Amino acid sequence: MRKTFIGPQLRRLRQDQGETQGQMARRLGISTGYVNLLENNQRSVSVAILMRLFEVYGIDWRDIAEADGASRLSDLRSALSDPIFDGARPDLHELRAAQAHAPGLIAALLRLHRSYLAATDQLLTLAAHPGSAEPLLGASPESAVHDFFRRQRNHFPLLESAAGNFWRQGRPAPDDLYAALKERLRNAHGISVRLRTVAEMPDTLRSHDPARAEVALSEALDHPNRLFQLVHVLALIECGPTLDALVAGGPEEAQSRARCRIELANYFAAAVLMPYDAFLAEARASKYDFDHLATRFGVSFEQACHRATTLQRDGAQGVPFFFLRIDKAGNVTKRFNATDFHLAEHGGACPRLDVHLSFRMPGRIVPQLVEMPDASQYFVFARTVDRPVFARHGQDNQLAVAMGCTIEHAADIGYAEGVSLGTAPVTEIGINCRICPRANCDQRAHHASILTTPVNEHRRGATRYEALGG
Repeated sequence: MRKTFIGPQLRRLRQDQGETQGQMARRLGISTGYVNLLENNQRSVSVAILMRLFEVYGIDWRDIAEADGASRLSDLRSALSDPIFDGARPDLHELRAAQAHAPGLIAALLRLHRSYLAATDQLLTLAAHPGSAEPLLGASPESAVHDFFRRQRNHFPLLESAAGNFWRQGRPAPDDLYAALKERLRNAHGISVRLRTVAEMPDTLRSHDPARAEVALSEALDHPNRLFQLVHVLALIECGPTLDALVAGGPEEAQSRARCRIELANYFAAAVLMPYDAFLAEARASKYDFDHLATRFGVSFEQACHRATTLQRDGAQGVPFFFLRIDKAGNVTKRFNATDFHLAEHGGACPRLDVHLSFRMPGRIVPQLVEMPDASQYFVFARTVDRPVFARHGQDNQLAVAMGCTIEHAADIGYAEGVSLGTAPVTEIGINCRICPRANCDQRAHHASILTTPVNEHRRGATRYEALGG
């Protein structure tokens, strides 16, 4: 059983109560010395003490013993990979000590770093558009949702539990799912489902009209996405209080909260269509063959990839993946992360990442070994995915998704079987050009703000940004 340390939380509780260690010890029925040991993380807390804290102070043990240490440590390591910390980066032992003894300080540092990234992005935007009146601080709704999901390790037990109880009378056969979902909407909620033509629903894939008690689906949706949209609607109807409770602990800005609620409903839909235990077992058995998983569970390739990032339940964890989706211009359109990999947030992803190359080979898996500036290595595989087509002028409507994991998990991935992990070339990449420290990269598109070496007019490197130094 994993030991639980609550030193900083216990100290904060005592200080909020205005008590000395002796006073707290008397209320808990333990010695003053034991309180001191608990506050300094020299003793792990027992279940009996956690229950006593609830009885005396009304504190839920899940709040005071919140198991977010791994996620917080991952966020801290990701932030410290920023080149601004070069030369002053603590080692893992120091980070673990800080996590154990000063979680409040870590939280403050992470908030400061997020504000720094947001300010940097806004300043770059202002430089490109001088007349803009955008606020200087403030993350986009997408960034706020990404940060919230990452703090939860991209895993929501409440939604997993609700999804597990979704089919009270037993899960229908795969070819009966669509009819079963329509019947549930009609019988339980008085809502009919209508398939509409593209002409009737221009540029719209799904529309729920509560006044007419109707859900309209576009005929442009394929079968897996019709299923997904119906479960999404049921999530909003049947899991409203659960979604509200989760959103309450998420972003503060109204637009970000609305976006978060939609993404949580998407999470629920994926959990219903791809039940946790069955999906994890099939993923392991197939070595994460996402075409096979998509076929097995009647979902799209992208939905299967996204679901794999959520398999983070304690005691039944899948491979921790990051998920990145880009368009043809390299803009990041969706990202989820259960790793230390620092995903591109502002602008395009690194051009040396082969997710861009996948557009040249539609439908084929493109594997790659990459190394970040902090020397961490990842196995990444990418593939194009098709979007719904409304008319002939949208036939080439493609995006590309990339999935990645740390190099030690690559042996669990079937797509890595053709890659010699010990001898294959490793591509050096960065987050994006504006903050990448690789001065001699032949794909550099911007002079990074962190590169301060003076320009040498007598030298021309591989790119115009490399005309530096003596």
